Amino acid sequence: AAVGVAVLSIVMRIDYRTYRNDRLIWLLLGLVGMMLIAVLFSRPINGTRRWFGIGGFGIQPSELAKLAAIMFTALVLERRRHRINELGYSLVPIGLVVGVLTGLILLEPDFGTAVSMLAVIAVMVFAAGISYRYLLGAGLLMLPALYVIMMQADYRRRRLLTFMDPWADPLGDGFQIIQSLIAVGTGGVFGKGLMSGVQKLFYLPEPFTDFIFAVISEETGLLGASLVVLCFSVIAWRGLRTAMRAPDSFGAFLALGITMMLVLQAFVNISVVLGLMPTKGIPLPLVSNGGSSMLINLLGVGVLLNISQHAPMETGAA
Repeated sequence: AAVGVAVLSIVMRIDYRTYRNDRLIWLLLGLVGMMLIAVLFSRPINGTRRWFGIGGFGIQPSELAKLAAIMFTALVLERRRHRINELGYSLVPIGLVVGVLTGLILLEPDFGTAVSMLAVIAVMVFAAGISYRYLLGAGLLMLPALYVIMMQADYRRRRLLTFMDPWADPLGDGFQIIQSLIAVGTGGVFGKGLMSGVQKLFYLPEPFTDFIFAVISEETGLLGASLVVLCFSVIAWRGLRTAMRAPDSFGAFLALGITMMLVLQAFVNISVVLGLMPTKGIPLPLVSNGGSSMLINLLGVGVLLNISQHAPMETGAA
């Protein structure tokens, strides 16, 4: 967090238009691609290969991949938005680059991060004005692929069945979500008090990362949980406002992508904790423990803050 805040304070002072550079973005994409390939040969952790260590620090390349994909998409959309419905001209380059990154992330495997990245890019393309029929067609074409990906892995099938009925196996696959719901429910309105939660003590798996919202709900109650949701709502509001007031299309798409990267991930994480979506290994941005996620999210916030500084002042503003 300390390193991330330092990076944020530096990045927010760098003109975002510096990133509107083909060589810089392709260099970033190349670096991310090599890291995503290298991580496949790392030591597995919990059955996945998402991290590798450098100097004692764990690096998760998929986090940086999201930011690289957003920058690349923003650059392409700015230049080719006027012909957005010509698929070969505008969307094929985005599809190829994002498709390669998504494929490498799926090999780790990290289904949640891959889907969230695709969702962010889809929102950016939708904002660029693509025809509804292309989005609908792409969604229909992706359904069989998603079904195959979901069904080919035994643990994904179990997660889906557990989502439908977690109490069918309360001491096995359903244990995590049941403990999460117990934590949320027992918090009441005001919670049990900070550091007084019980579920994090050997009951709730991953209480400091993917299920931190359940701990917050138990210790601070409905008020604390609502405050977290309110904070992400403010990020969404200010981020979208920044995108709409950006001085150019690149800044607008970049701000939109970073905002969606934070907000959609938070929406998925909170939905999982509340049992509204199947379990996915996605942290709560800016809250969950995790070096790579915290660093990249704070870096993204720094870029977002710089874009907001270039927005024209409102009439009568101080």
